Amino acid sequence: MEMNYNIIIIGTGAAGRTFANKVANSGLKIAIIDSGEYGGISPPRGCDTKKMFTDLAEVTDRSNRLIGKGMGIQSPLKINWPSLIEFKRAATEECPGRIENYFIEMGIDTYHGKAYFENPDTVIVGEDKLKGEHIFLATGSKPRKLNFPGEEYVTTSEEFMNTEKLPERIIFIGGGHISLEFAHVARRTGAEVIILHRSERLLRHSDADMVSLLIKATEAAGIKILMNKSVASIERDDNGFLARTGSKSSIESETQSFLADMIIHGAGRVPNIEGLHLEKAGIKVEKGAIAVDNYMRTSNPQVYAGGDCASEGMKLNSVAALQGEVAAANILNENSVEIDYTGIPSAVHTIPVLASVGTSAAKDSDKYKVTFRDRSNWYTTRKEGMEFAASKVIIDEANDRIIGAYILGPNAGEAINIFAAVMRLGLKAAEVKKLVFTYPTTCSDIPYML
Repeated sequence: MEMNYNIIIIGTGAAGRTFANKVANSGLKIAIIDSGEYGGISPPRGCDTKKMFTDLAEVTDRSNRLIGKGMGIQSPLKINWPSLIEFKRAATEECPGRIENYFIEMGIDTYHGKAYFENPDTVIVGEDKLKGEHIFLATGSKPRKLNFPGEEYVTTSEEFMNTEKLPERIIFIGGGHISLEFAHVARRTGAEVIILHRSERLLRHSDADMVSLLIKATEAAGIKILMNKSVASIERDDNGFLARTGSKSSIESETQSFLADMIIHGAGRVPNIEGLHLEKAGIKVEKGAIAVDNYMRTSNPQVYAGGDCASEGMKLNSVAALQGEVAAANILNENSVEIDYTGIPSAVHTIPVLASVGTSAAKDSDKYKVTFRDRSNWYTTRKEGMEFAASKVIIDEANDRIIGAYILGPNAGEAINIFAAVMRLGLKAAEVKKLVFTYPTTCSDIPYML
């Protein structure tokens, strides 16, 4: 069947949903396509679901930190994995249907299947041929190929959140936020956890000092972190899975083996653009992602892109939504809005949380003022029974603008939003000191972080 549309949307994750919301009441004829369940990765299988796991881990850990400090239990708590999985499924299993029905109620035609370009303005999905005046690509990302023997034995983060019974020995490949977050969750079930990371730094885009403190907190929780351990192969035997690593020091090469019941992929994700036949649409790809400009346009002026498949912006749900909003505005109003990535916050939902916004380091020490605070003895940390907490704020002294901030500790994921708002609105550090917050909270600590 051949159909003509004003707008075709490929992908129903954060970017696609936000885009659809913005164009739905325009009076235009719109179609939306997804190759999987509607909703993309999040909420059904991504960060919304992940937060259920990390929140429960934090509640469990907080209770244990306060044993002997008023908490009315004697034995340490552990996550009850089967009941967590049941709770997760009850909360998420209806998401795809609800999201698809929402599109239908807005008057958007829905399609299922793998879409690909036939020419610059036409996509094929199943037996349908859809021609669009504009097309928005929001196809998201997928786990990076690991390219070693035994890769088929590796469990993805999505599969991890659907595992009926969590085993006792778990290895995470990679030292990014996925590995760290789920390592903390797994540890609170009582599992033995190892992170194998191929280089010398975890979270390489974050501040080294703050990451160092997070590593100390992670190791104090009983999670083993091994640097310069690149997984070379995985074998399966009667005792589980054997991960073989190769590491290279300045002196000699070394090979080691690690035994586990489950090995989880935390080595990053890549744009999910394979099979779209972008070349038939004249769409340029840069470093494995769809190249876009500040209007979210691709090299084909009829086609826009946003979310994890696009070349620009951090790979965050909030950024995907922002890109979808900007792309929609530019299709409806002829490229009138340029995207602004100022003050985009993020958080690694470990225990404690490491939250950040802005630059990771001051390259010019004479120009920037860097204020580091050890917050381990501050009241808002001590009342949580937490050992590790700190902050770092980077200020451009020429104009008193905050250009970067990091918070490690209780409620960091919420408090960082204050710094994000300050940066996005262009407020000065002196103005932040005038703000009044509810007390005692992590936000009320902010003036003292400066």
